[in-house]
Amino acid sequence: MRIDTFSSENNDWAKLAEAGRRAEACGFDGFAVPEITADPLLNAAMVARATERIQARTAIVVAFPRSPMVLAEQAWSIQVNSKGRFALGLGTQVRAHNERRFSTPWKAPRSRMVEYVEALRAIWRCWELGERLDYRGEHYQLTLMTPEFTPPKSNLSMVPIYLAAVRPKMIESAAAVADGLRLHFFCTKKYLQEVIWPAIERGLDSVGRPRSELEVCGGGFIMTGPDEATVMKNREWVRYRVAFYGSTPAYLPVMSLHGWDDLASKLNHMSKTGQWKQMAAEVPDEVVDEFGVFATYDELPKAIEARFGGISDTVEFGFEPDTDPELARDVIARVHGIESRFEKAADRYA
Repeated sequence: MRIDTFSSENNDWAKLAEAGRRAEACGFDGFAVPEITADPLLNAAMVARATERIQARTAIVVAFPRSPMVLAEQAWSIQVNSKGRFALGLGTQVRAHNERRFSTPWKAPRSRMVEYVEALRAIWRCWELGERLDYRGEHYQLTLMTPEFTPPKSNLSMVPIYLAAVRPKMIESAAAVADGLRLHFFCTKKYLQEVIWPAIERGLDSVGRPRSELEVCGGGFIMTGPDEATVMKNREWVRYRVAFYGSTPAYLPVMSLHGWDDLASKLNHMSKTGQWKQMAAEVPDEVVDEFGVFATYDELPKAIEARFGGISDTVEFGFEPDTDPELARDVIARVHGIESRFEKAADRYA
């Protein structure tokens, strides 16, 4: 099993670079960069520049406000300058953010995302293999590329694309077309087993693709620490996140699967009336527990295997800032020992 980590230092490049170097020293495989208050592509480039081994991943880039050509150029640059250590995580975001935060039209998100992935690969095949750029879809048409604007061959593998998905149809699409599926933190084991896994199988079966070519990432919160007091403190942060996501209609299927519709309705009402600070107190302990793993460093590998084993190939967590790197490497080595069904991504230039 692979392990990614992250940093809250997303607006300070010097601190972000230091976080990347520390993650590499601790033995992490990847460093995930979100799109929240800063540009994830710039930040991924900063992490890649500051490190030598670790993979920089966007988790995620909001796709539709960006042209596929512009994003292809940015991803290509990071891949080349990191010598193949970049992974592009894409997501749709929800309708309100597309229309009201990014001023981007919202239309057919599932088919549009599939085309977005196909368009990126068509551009990269044009640059790497010299193929004529002639992508013609319903949502994207890319038919012009002259030598003036064609970068030199990278002699690297194609940038792997990971799609974020919550609902079954988008999960199916991701399993069919993406190199990896990035599951949301707002996910229970029941949702993993009863909704996500069947959707993954349907998506793979639709294109005759083996499970070993799809990297499944995440699927719940992982909060850890050296002792129970630290774990419980971090657990309270998850309670707030559960309240935040639980208030959003886009994530209602997860709540409904457990019969928590009344709680979701209450949280949604509180969010609309500005009661953000009071929402977490409405989420019971038994609900919080369903959304993640809460274990000390000693117990963490076994807890991760019990929760994610057999479904997720990559998980994401962090250590307390003062954790001894040697201790971190020991914990990570034990998590690495958990069996993964992902073996190798398909060669997209073949």
